[in-house]
Parts: sequence; C-alpha cells; structure tokens
Amino acid sequence: MKKLIIILLVIALGVGAWIWFGGLDKVTEARVKTVLLDNGVPETMADCMAPRMVERLSINQLRKLERAAPQDGESAVPLSTQDALARIRRIDDNEAVEVTVTAAGVCVVETALEAL
Repeated sequence: MKKLIIILLVIALGVGAWIWFGGLDKVTEARVKTVLLDNGVPETMADCMAPRMVERLSINQLRKLERAAPQDGESAVPLSTQDALARIRRIDDNEAVEVTVTAAGVCVVETALEAL
C-alpha cells in the first residue's frame, strides 16, 4: 500500500511539473496553430498568432473559436464581409474575437516590419 501511494505521488508530481513548465501550453499552441492553418491562415501568421492566443484565452474560449470554422456549404475562407461576420457571430464570445483580431493585427504589423 505504501509503495502505491509513493508511485501515485511521483506520478502526480511529474504531471504537475509538466503542466507548470508549459507542457500543456505547448500542446494547446500546436493545436491552435493547426486549426489556424486548416482555416487558411498562412503559416507565418499562424506561428505568430497561436502563442498570443494561447496566452490570453482559456481552453474553453479556444474551443469556441472552432465554431468559426467553415460549415457544410461554406468556403474555407470567407468570400465576403457578410460571410466573415456570420462566422464571428457563431463564436458568441467577444473577448475571444477581440484577442484573435488583435493577434492577427499585431502579427500583420510585425510581418510587414520584418519585410522592410
């Protein structure tokens, strides 16, 4: 019984250390980047946006952003402002939308400055 408790304690400490040192964030960041790429965001933008989004949004908010993905009959990238607004309205989380738009804006500016 004592060995079992020690093993469980070691496992709990290992998982806790992994989360504390960013293991969970790295997995989430990779997933966010993949979703951005799947939705037509260029790789350099996805590389820039994913860490910013993971830092400022909860897992629940990141999942809400998946609602903006194209649904049946929609193109991969919104073809009009109306299409884009309809996808944003599906998210129903103003903070998540604000963080995403801000991250995109900052990344566009950084990319433009790097090109100079």
